[in-house]
Amino acid sequence: MEIEGRVARLRALMAEKVLDGVLVTKEESVHYFSGFRGDSTALLITPERLLLMTDNRYTEQAQLQAPSYDVVEQHDGLSKKIAEAAQDLGILALGFEGGALTCDRYEQMKPMLGEISFDTSLSLDALRMIKDADEIAAIRRACAIADAAFAHIITIIRPGMTECEVAAEMEYFMRRKGSERPAFTTIVASGVRGSLPHGVASTKEIARGELVTMDFGAVYEGYCSDITRTICVGRADAHQRERYDAVLMAQERALAALHPGVTGIEADRVARDALAEKNLAQYFGHGLGHSLGLEIHEEPRLSKSCPVALQENMLITDEPGIYIPGWGGIRIEDTVLITHDGAEPLTHAPKEFIEICI
Repeated sequence: MEIEGRVARLRALMAEKVLDGVLVTKEESVHYFSGFRGDSTALLITPERLLLMTDNRYTEQAQLQAPSYDVVEQHDGLSKKIAEAAQDLGILALGFEGGALTCDRYEQMKPMLGEISFDTSLSLDALRMIKDADEIAAIRRACAIADAAFAHIITIIRPGMTECEVAAEMEYFMRRKGSERPAFTTIVASGVRGSLPHGVASTKEIARGELVTMDFGAVYEGYCSDITRTICVGRADAHQRERYDAVLMAQERALAALHPGVTGIEADRVARDALAEKNLAQYFGHGLGHSLGLEIHEEPRLSKSCPVALQENMLITDEPGIYIPGWGGIRIEDTVLITHDGAEPLTHAPKEFIEICI
């Protein structure tokens, strides 16, 4: 794990903001900047020192996972230990993660810090947008696990199975293949429920001839994958086939358009224009995709409102979909790595229209 380079970028941000310390409390940020994976923990980073503060549940784990850090065990409350450490280090201006520190914790800590300035809110998520080699390797593995889960589920899905049973089977399979947990609540939406973009698995039974959208992901070494496939359990009708082909066309055109320099707005427009050719763009309500890594939804986004340009080694999803109330829906999604001259899908499950005919 390239901790040294990550910390160097954070210290550069500290210098830019005229800070002599940064408090890191978001779990994903703690992991990213130290290697430690656990809760109830904070990092205190200065130009010279790296402190990891936690309790005795995690002391040994922290020493193993974060060897670059001095591990400080707290006994009387994390906020108190942070304030004491900041004062001992002679910090004058301490920045914090505004999106992660609760108002209650902030109000608790401010008087403890005394004369230390505690007024600079930072967003550290931007430092995680471009992935390093270790992160890309972990996401590749998470994608391979998800691909295997899809290959497994299409051998056993049948009419009469509930959506929850399908989700449970995929999640159990991914666990057996090395996934730490689902990357998010597994979506299995069949029939008319397919019009729900985030239709998490329910007790509904899958009927013969219904489309089933499955959106799921694995987590490997803390890093997420994200994939969606839509299949038909039974024989498909003409509308199902035509609309599937339209979504697949939009997904593949968007994939071909992804490269360094293209903005989220431009990529989103490619998919939207493709669906408009088939008079389906009005059923595509969300953005084309999002970045992912330690979190399933990260920046930048591929959407109408994101002018951020993609860069090499960003990870992004390509996931157009249509959602038609009373009929159902279709979504096709891959996790994609932006390369120096284009894009590489990291999920490889088949995208040709699959009918499960039993």
